[in-house]
This record gives sequence, structure tokens and C-alpha cells, in this order.
Amino acid sequence: MISEAVALLRQPATIRARCHALLRLAEADALAHFRLQTARLPAAADYVTETIRATYPDLRIPYHARWRHFAAGGLDRWGALASRLRDEDAARIARRRFDLCLVSVLLDAGAGPDWHFKAGDGTVLARSEGLAVASLEAFAAGLFSDVAGDPLRVDAAALERLEAGDLARLFQVSPENPLTGLEGRAALLRGIGAALRRAPHLFPGARPGGLYDALRARAAPDGVPAAEILAALLEGLAPVWPARLTLDGENLGDVWRHPQAAPEGPAPGLVPFHKLSQWLSYSLAEVLEDAGLPVLALDALTGLPEYRNGGLFLDLGVLALRDPALASAVLPVDHPAVVEWRALTVALLDRLAGLVRDRVGLDAAALPLARVLEGGSWAAGRRIARALRPGGGPPLRVASDGTVF
Repeated sequence: MISEAVALLRQPATIRARCHALLRLAEADALAHFRLQTARLPAAADYVTETIRATYPDLRIPYHARWRHFAAGGLDRWGALASRLRDEDAARIARRRFDLCLVSVLLDAGAGPDWHFKAGDGTVLARSEGLAVASLEAFAAGLFSDVAGDPLRVDAAALERLEAGDLARLFQVSPENPLTGLEGRAALLRGIGAALRRAPHLFPGARPGGLYDALRARAAPDGVPAAEILAALLEGLAPVWPARLTLDGENLGDVWRHPQAAPEGPAPGLVPFHKLSQWLSYSLAEVLEDAGLPVLALDALTGLPEYRNGGLFLDLGVLALRDPALASAVLPVDHPAVVEWRALTVALLDRLAGLVRDRVGLDAAALPLARVLEGGSWAAGRRIARALRPGGGPPLRVASDGTVF
């Protein structure tokens, strides 16, 4: 059993509470690294709303999920692959989608500015879209399967033997096309394989797709709460993350120190984010709903503290660095300024979502945060970055080891 403090840090309510507490300090001009310019938030909401209406004029916005990236350039690559599965029932297809999605999302950490991927259809892609399509093609090629004649699956045995060279080959890595954190990604995949074996109650059959069955078994008559998806992922994947911070013998994953966070505790000075796990939760929620299992209380999960959402607030002046020199540095992910930026991003996304809903005339049930992110803050963050900087990089650069962002 994990301790109460570790359990607390795995709850999305704790993410939200601690991030909003730092936002309140920002409102009091009491943070070390950022100034908050609240008067600019309505203009940011206008910019996001304009972005939504340009892309989704009917306001039928999908979730912010990995499935969007597989369709980069307007090509339905997953649909083409799924056409090979016409004779399979919904549960088998859902297991395969869980397999693909878990591996693909956990490979998504920042690729770096110089890497690109030429897809089999000839499209050249970079960053998240490139990583998504590269992982989809690796999945289609059977890189993650240990079953001869059944490539479209992921299992522990195949993951445990993967080396950096295997990823480099399928991800087209070379000295001229470097991918940030290649060794870290390979180690992460091997760690996933080991984690699948350690948690047969969550991953029966030692494959990610087993989680589909575990969640169905846990579901209430009206569906499965989104927080249950996240809880299962954080429990099952806890051993996977590099051992940066531990508490009561548990690896905390995407949890970081900030000197002003929760000074009275429990777990004082710690801010959880669980960004990749939450994005994976949103992505799996889509699969569950497609398979006929409703996902409840999706907005219990938080906004995602990554460089597109965070960059939106910096680029539109809602946040401003106290020390402009930080913008020209490459900061480690545990730097207090990065933790502060990420926490403010989570809290500001909640406020932004309310303003955007007002502008489009939809409530939270019709426009949950997962759709605001997609339509939305992530797309608007990429749009403003491309307008302001060649290549569309973020306004604040964070060193990635292949397991964060």
C-alpha cells in the first residue's frame, strides 16, 4: 500500500489545488520568476476562440488526444490501419488501440528542434506529430509485438528487448537528424515492459491493452470516472519514470519541488503535474467511449502543463518573466521557474476555459477542458509560436531527457 502523502500527490484534485494556490500568489505578485498580467487573459481567450472557430466552425471539437496527431496533414492513418481489423469485435480493437496509444504517448516527450520524420505517405513531420506517426509506423511494422503474424499489438516481451538502435532505425535518427533523449526513450519502453509484468491486475496478458479489461471491470453501471483511468495509469506506470523524486519509497514521476508550494503539507513543497499520464488518460477516454463505455467527470482531470499551453500565456503576455535572460537559457525541468510556469499554466487553463465557453455559448458539459485544449489552447499556442519565432519553438526552452514534455 502506498502512503497517504503519495496517494494525495496522484490525485488530479491535488494538482489543481496546488497550481491554483501558486496562481493566487501570482495575483499577489509574490512569485519569484513570473508576473501575472490578468488584464491580458480576455485577449488570450479571444485568440483561442478565433482559433477554434477557424478550425471547428461547427464547434464539434474532439478531445485533445493522441489520435489527432496520427491524422497530421489531414490523413487518417489510424483509420487506414484499422481497416485491417474489420472482422474483430469492439473489445479486441479497443485493446489494440490501448496498446498503440500507451506506447505512443509515452514516447512523445519533446523531440528537439532538429528532428523530423518522413512518413511512408511522403509527409515530413516534426515534434509531436512526427513522433506520433513514427510510433504508428513502428507499431504497424510489429516493433512492439512478440507474436509472429500479429504485428498490431504491444506486449512486455517485445518492449523489454528494445534498444536505442531499434528506435533510431524506425524513427530515422542520424547525426543529421538527432532525436532528443533517444536512450531515455528506449529505457522508458523497456521499463514499460517490466511494469506490465509487475501489475497483472491492471495489465492482464502483460500488454497495455489489458487495461481496457481492467477498467471495464472497475466501471460503475453508468461508466468509468476519468480519475479512475488516471489512477490506474499512475499506479501501473509508477516504476517506469526515472527516479528523480521519491517519497515513502515510491517514485513520484512528474512531481517537482517549488519553495512556495503547500508549505503546510502534507508532502510540503511538492507540485504534481502527471502531464503525460493525463494526456494518455484523455486519449484512452476516447477509446473507451468509442467502445461503448461512457467516461464520467472528464473535467476532474486538469489542463496539460506543456510548452504549447504554457507558451500561449507567455507569448500573449498573460505571464511575463521577471528575468528576461531566462528566455535565452535552456532550463532543467526541475528549475523553479519551470515548475512555476507549469503550475500557472494548469491554473490559467481553468480560467481560460470558462472565458472561451462564454464566448462560444457552450457549457462545461458540451465543451469540457479536453476539447478546449484541442480546439483550443494547444492549437493557439502553436499558432502564436509560429507567428513569433522561426520554426515555432517555445518561448522558454526546457531540457528534455525523453520522459517529460
